[in-house]
Amino acid sequence: MTDTTLDPRTVDEFLGAPIAEPSVRQQIMILYTATSALDSAVIGWSRYDGTGRTTPTMGDGDQPPYRTGVDALVDGWRLFQASQLLPPARGGEHDTSYLPYEFWLSRLVTIDDRQRSAR
Repeated sequence: MTDTTLDPRTVDEFLGAPIAEPSVRQQIMILYTATSALDSAVIGWSRYDGTGRTTPTMGDGDQPPYRTGVDALVDGWRLFQASQLLPPARGGEHDTSYLPYEFWLSRLVTIDDRQRSAR
């Protein structure tokens, strides 16, 4: 099997971009809501921090980061994916499973030179 992983330096050279650490990092937040509406209550969440400032884990808080998905939009998060709405299989209307109403949000955060050199 051939390794198809690209070295980031190779990609930068190919694109003609300078080999440098960008000063912007991405944070991802996944909100699970009670209904398919973005303004319904957040009942579950996951967070991922590309800045390295925090390392969120499952169960690290009792309160959701936002009351609704719309509250996250107001705070500057950008929605980039929502779950496809699929009806339950016939007879499975009352089965428990995964949380079906999932919204992926992102924001870009500027890091300073001290944070870059610490990594």
